Parts: sequence; C-alpha cells; structure tokens
Amino acid sequence: MQVNLVCGSTGAGKSTFARALADDRQAVRFSIDEWMSNLFWPDQAPGEDYRWAIERVERCERQIWAACCEILRCEREVILDLGFTERKQRDRFRAWAEVIGAPTVTHFVTADIEVRRSRVRKRNEEEGETFAFEVTDEMFNFMEGIFELPTEAETNSLEIVQT
Repeated sequence: MQVNLVCGSTGAGKSTFARALADDRQAVRFSIDEWMSNLFWPDQAPGEDYRWAIERVERCERQIWAACCEILRCEREVILDLGFTERKQRDRFRAWAEVIGAPTVTHFVTADIEVRRSRVRKRNEEEGETFAFEVTDEMFNFMEGIFELPTEAETNSLEIVQT
C-alpha cells in the first residue's frame, strides 16, 4: 500500500486535498494540525518559540508513523497531511516507508501567495472544516520563509496539484 505525502505552503489547500484524496481512496488520513491542536496548542505558554512547537510536532510524527505502519500492514493506504515544509522531513518519511517496502507519492499542492493568504484569513474568520488554530500574518510569513519547494530529485514520485 502507498504512503501519500501532501506538501505545500500555508493556505495552499493541503488539508482540503488530503480529505478528498482519503475519501476517494478510502485511505486513512493524518493531519498534523489536528494532532497539534488537540494535544499541545491548548497547553502552550505565552512566549514559547518555534522550538517548542517543533519538538512536539516531531513527537506527533513518530506516533503517526507508528500508526501508519500498522495501517499499511493491514493493506490500507495512508494520506499524510503533515505540511512537509522542509525536504529533510519529506526525505525522513520516504526513508521510513522504504524500510517497510511501501511506495511513496508526494502531492505538491500549490497556489498563488495572495490566494493562500486570503484563504488563511478567511479560514481564521470562519473556523470551518480545515480550521485547527489561528494562523496569524506573522506565522504565515514565517512559514513562507522556511518552506522548501520539492526538488528535482523528489520528482520521481511527485504530483503537482494547482488549487
């Protein structure tokens, strides 16, 4: 069974795409925003920095991957809506999948920056289906600065999704 990595910048439509893909393939979907929102964001102390969140994201990723291994063993496909902001994160999951013999496909979800910014602001106001927590302009800009586009080396299993 296949491991689907859904990557893209903030507001690109990753969660919407991941939900549709999971429904279409009757796959099991994991969303890092949902995990962080339920497990850690309520306990975040004022003034905590990026490192606080990253350490907790990495804990979630390890637990999500453990669950994925069980799901894949049961011959079900998994959809990972974990942001995959940096190549090293995408590489780590591809390596984990390779160890267990599961093929991976990276779905790069993309949209123009102003479209993404508008979506995030609307999501913040409406708190709809894909809302997990407020993304401020400061957070949006920070994430924009660290996002790494998929490289040519990653394109052997890359699907580009324009939203």
